[in-house]
Amino acid sequence: MSTDVLEALDGILACGGEPDDVLRETVALLVANSDITWAGIAFVDEGGLVLGPTAGAPDEAHRTSATIEFQGTKVGELWIDGSAERGVVQAVATRLAGHVLIGWDTRGEAWDP
Repeated sequence: MSTDVLEALDGILACGGEPDDVLRETVALLVANSDITWAGIAFVDEGGLVLGPTAGAPDEAHRTSATIEFQGTKVGELWIDGSAERGVVQAVATRLAGHVLIGWDTRGEAWDP
């Protein structure tokens, strides 16, 4: 996975849209890269992780993960199966933080994106 993925992701994020749609487009984009067989985004829920949008065929033996944080709080994880540079995976996770937070249950508490 190369930095070209980051440029394509920036284009998706610039278009805006519903967070769920952006996250689904993101995992599809990642799997469209020939080095990635599967991508998923997990949300923090009641202290655990709940898998959200996914694309591709899982291969857990080759999984890389990156924490997704919003304002210093873990809100999810990005999971990628295949060959991916750790720095690029983390850069994708960082860019998704606000969209993952919106999909995260704030239990009625106000938050400021």
